[in-house]
Amino acid sequence: MTWLRALREILRTGLAIERKRLEPLVAIRAAAGVAIVLGLSLWLVSPAYAASSALGAFSAGTATFQRSWRPRKVIALAAGAGLAVSTFLGYVAAGNVVTFLLLLALWSFLAGMAWAAGPTAGIVSTATVAAMLVTITLPGSLVQAVEHAVVIFLGGVVQATLILLFPVRRWGAHRDALADAFAAVADYARRLRHDPTAPFDPGALMTAREAAAVTPLQARHRPPALHGTRGLAERIRPAVASLADPALGAPADGPQRDRARELLGAAADVLDAAARAIRRGTRAEVPPRVMDVLRIAPAGAADGTDAVDQANRRPEADGAPTGAEADEVLRGAARQAAVRLVTLLREVLEVAECGERRAARAEDGESAETPFRMRPTLIRVLPVVLREMRRELRPDSTVLRHALRLAVVAPVGYLVGGLLSPGHGYWVPIAAVLVMRPDFHQTYARAVARFAGTLVGVALATGVVQLTSPDAYLSGGLAVVSAALSYLVMRTGYAVSQAFTAAYVVFLLGMGGEEWDQTVPDRVLLTLLGGILAMLAYLVYPAWETPRLLDRLADRLAANGRYAAAVVRSYAKPSAQGFADVRKALLDSREADADWDEAFDRAKQEPVRHRGLNRREAEDAAEAIRALGRAAMLLETHLPTRDGPPVPEAALFAEAVEADTAQAARDVRARRNPEWDRVEKALDAWEGDDGGGVQERVVRRGAELQLRALEDLTTAVDRTPLERDVDSAVREHRARAAEAEKADRAGKDVAGGTGRFGPPSEPRRERDEDTAPPPGSRS
Repeated sequence: MTWLRALREILRTGLAIERKRLEPLVAIRAAAGVAIVLGLSLWLVSPAYAASSALGAFSAGTATFQRSWRPRKVIALAAGAGLAVSTFLGYVAAGNVVTFLLLLALWSFLAGMAWAAGPTAGIVSTATVAAMLVTITLPGSLVQAVEHAVVIFLGGVVQATLILLFPVRRWGAHRDALADAFAAVADYARRLRHDPTAPFDPGALMTAREAAAVTPLQARHRPPALHGTRGLAERIRPAVASLADPALGAPADGPQRDRARELLGAAADVLDAAARAIRRGTRAEVPPRVMDVLRIAPAGAADGTDAVDQANRRPEADGAPTGAEADEVLRGAARQAAVRLVTLLREVLEVAECGERRAARAEDGESAETPFRMRPTLIRVLPVVLREMRRELRPDSTVLRHALRLAVVAPVGYLVGGLLSPGHGYWVPIAAVLVMRPDFHQTYARAVARFAGTLVGVALATGVVQLTSPDAYLSGGLAVVSAALSYLVMRTGYAVSQAFTAAYVVFLLGMGGEEWDQTVPDRVLLTLLGGILAMLAYLVYPAWETPRLLDRLADRLAANGRYAAAVVRSYAKPSAQGFADVRKALLDSREADADWDEAFDRAKQEPVRHRGLNRREAEDAAEAIRALGRAAMLLETHLPTRDGPPVPEAALFAEAVEADTAQAARDVRARRNPEWDRVEKALDAWEGDDGGGVQERVVRRGAELQLRALEDLTTAVDRTPLERDVDSAVREHRARAAEAEKADRAGKDVAGGTGRFGPPSEPRRERDEDTAPPPGSRS
């Protein structure tokens, strides 16, 4: 991307306003915490003291809006404690400029390294740097420093108390995460009806897995419906994919394909109903016609028994229908996938309709549930965070570079701001550290958004002040209203929330006795200077993602190779350990896929180029690796039971896949051509389709799909510069020809009076309208 296009994208992103579901009750509750602290301080002490004491309540309230699966009251307490410590240390060191600058640099560095623990920790830690810069401007002694620190911590305590006394949608975020997982699989099943090889984004499943980890205290109070149901969505995904795939499921045309489409549509309806039930805490309502579609006689059920009773029985080797099952058109592997899908859907409905009863049986030992995924408490998580920080202490770490930029920008901004405006110079480093993020695009977009929001906010606040001439109490009330509006629109866009935050600051300073004409010009100009300083810091010491794309691609290839090998190996020797290995490899491959997607999205927004991998090659290579993972996912549906028949040839192929993909990952890093000699030899040594039963034919067909994906990867990265140019020209020519043909057909349809309609529209799946992370945080 050129610099001009990058800057246009930055402006668009920074000033964008997203449509999100607002949470007025949560915003009012957080604003009430600010009002309590502000009102008590204003009544008992002084307006200037009230202005500083409101910082803790406002920042703690802001922290509760970050995406975290811990209870919001815990986040509020942690934020209040961090703000109090930074305030006290700032007061202690404020007497000596050199000491304070050293402390500021160290504190900023630690705040930057906190991003190793996740976006929420990074954002909250950055707020403590801002607190250190603001509170030291207030004159006072050591005793007053302790007093201010205690009051700021009490702001966090007030917010936590309000959350405890007035809960809003308790477990709502966890319910939404689980419901989104089912809704995502429902959308996937619906898309597979028309595109049997449609891609699937596992982001919702990954989020649901994160939400499933709970602390010991949460585990005692978690609703039963949130325990043990996530695995169903995980297992349904490969089932619907295998049923729809022409290679391992229903043929591309004919009665079997029509039946598969019926089952996929019914599965989507059931999953959407389950998503609504989980989100709202109600019973699932599924129309009877949908349940009629899901009635299927499994292979070997001559008496027409329901699929739930026969799901684990092994189908006949030749897949031929007998007895009552002749009414079912699906055959062979497609029938296996259908039976598996119907069984899982029945379990989904059981959970959605009778979650309490299911949990009670689990406690009595009548059914086995997945054990809790435990999340450490805040105290026990400290060693984990320190380990993550140590891992980031390497020259190529994005987090380390971000921390070093913060450590330099904060002291420099403090000195520059002090020279330009002795009274309000701290706005320069505050603006800089609050907009800085570990990546280029977010840093620049937030700088633009902060300046635009500040400009609008101070303009609105100035107009209100000139019209009303408020006293201290009215200024405090206006500040509380601004805080409530800032909380309300926090997830709609950084620029919008920053406008109300800027107004909040203007009203607070006015309550402290400062005139608007003394603060507004400085506020705007110094915020602009802070944003420019943050931008320059990234240019001087960048952390470009583009040069690391080959490493990310190699990591993704190796992870998906291990996953593909683990799945095939499970056919060679079925066992519980094999299933555990498949699950672990799947999670590793998803993590590598997510890292690649995030890195590639960042690289597309950076004004730099990769000399050895252009965008088209990266997309083709990523598509080939996705096909490798998809082939493994299709085989997951047909994994044999622990006492199932082994497929000895699968072991040799699995070893070849794992060895060749590991070597290919090293070749990709070194820009060498990957080769698949061992995989090809192992597949040639495997007997043809005429031998073995359905199980062996399925796994061999899956092995062929894996080899095809690996060959596509070689084609994507193994091309000469001339071939790349020719390929790019051919693609462009085909795209233009397709557009011309489409326009020509549209013109003929209009002229002839015949309408053209695509596939009938599908019911809109339920979407998550709840909390999304604010701009700059990672989901």
